[in-house]
Amino acid sequence: MSLIDRDRAYVWHPFTQAQVAPDPIPIASAEGVWLYATDGKKYLDANSSWWTIVHGHGNKHIADAIHQQFLTADHLIFAGATHSKAVEVAERMVNVLPKGFQKVFFSDNGSTSVEVGIKMIYQYWHNKGIKKKRFLAMEGAYHGDTFGAMSVGQRGYFNKPFEHLFFDVDYIPFPTEENIDDVIQKMEEFFKTGDFAGFIVEPLVQGAAGMRIYKPEWLEKMMQLAQKYEVKSIADEVMTGFYRTGTFFAINQIETLPDFICLSKGVTGGVMPIGLTVTTSEIFDAFLGEDTSTALLHGHSFTANPLSCSAVCASLDLFEKPETESGIQRIVVGHKNFLDTHGDNPIFKSAKQMGTILSLEIEIGEESGYFSSIRTEAYQYFLENEILLRPLGNVIFFNPPYCINQEELDMVYSHIMRFLRQCKSTP
Repeated sequence: MSLIDRDRAYVWHPFTQAQVAPDPIPIASAEGVWLYATDGKKYLDANSSWWTIVHGHGNKHIADAIHQQFLTADHLIFAGATHSKAVEVAERMVNVLPKGFQKVFFSDNGSTSVEVGIKMIYQYWHNKGIKKKRFLAMEGAYHGDTFGAMSVGQRGYFNKPFEHLFFDVDYIPFPTEENIDDVIQKMEEFFKTGDFAGFIVEPLVQGAAGMRIYKPEWLEKMMQLAQKYEVKSIADEVMTGFYRTGTFFAINQIETLPDFICLSKGVTGGVMPIGLTVTTSEIFDAFLGEDTSTALLHGHSFTANPLSCSAVCASLDLFEKPETESGIQRIVVGHKNFLDTHGDNPIFKSAKQMGTILSLEIEIGEESGYFSSIRTEAYQYFLENEILLRPLGNVIFFNPPYCINQEELDMVYSHIMRFLRQCKSTP
């Protein structure tokens, strides 16, 4: 049997309708920004393998770090034990985050980092003997696929079969120039009730909703309200962290900070799974006491896995190197030049940039959405032209690894415009 035949026989793929989906791409190897298939074809990884591979595939520094750690200790229980790489991760993350964050909780991925934050908020108020049960989120949100994370996400297409199991959540609209005053007013009306335990948001960019971008000053107002009414806030930076928005973290662009920041994806350079929920001493101290029941009784088998922790440390090393900064700036400038040249094209319903993220919403004469038919057409076009790019419905987004060179950037920009001209000429 071929690899594809074996895959079809035994594998259940994520976000895939197996009955009608085309065969998956059989990848044999990956290096830098390129994926190499078993049939000899290659594809530029234009979305960094689900927004994770920030330093490119096969980075030697990360590989060496993981190898050396494997020779030292591969996995260790993290309840009642510790190890040097976990401590190093916690120290270094606290040092690169804005002042005030102090404690790091380890989990397995982005969903679990959010799940942990939600549980911490509810138990924080429980431990204090204060009855606050309501949670606020933003329409269009995606925070993961575990039940707590789904509960604070957008209701509907992804999660409809499970909604009867979710806890109740209130929502504010996605902020725009036209509605921002109403959004802030509605948020304050919610918080004035005194019933809200927490507020969660994807800072500056909503990922799965179509890379929707909003202004830092609007996020600032939201965080100010949460702080004013003692609502504990979570910044879900699973996708936006590690320079995707142009700064180390999206929250570097505001003054009023959240109580929690959730991290995953690029935290290891995308090569090992890990989740981090980082919070303050004030939150941590509310779990202290003589009674074990006040502790956070939550954990994962692979909590603070040493191999994953070594990858985090190696990735942080790379962010200190000038070539990484140069790569980030190359992408930022490339996106800006693209928008300066093409951003006013009427084929775009919206064309925006936030750091290394280029978001292009195609005007299709109907309501935008994840299930837009243009998604399949665009995906196939880019594959045929050596680019792996998974649109979000009618939104084409480009957020490559930071090691991409100018020629590779220009290749993707060129094919974006060729595809759009093709769309425009199609009756």
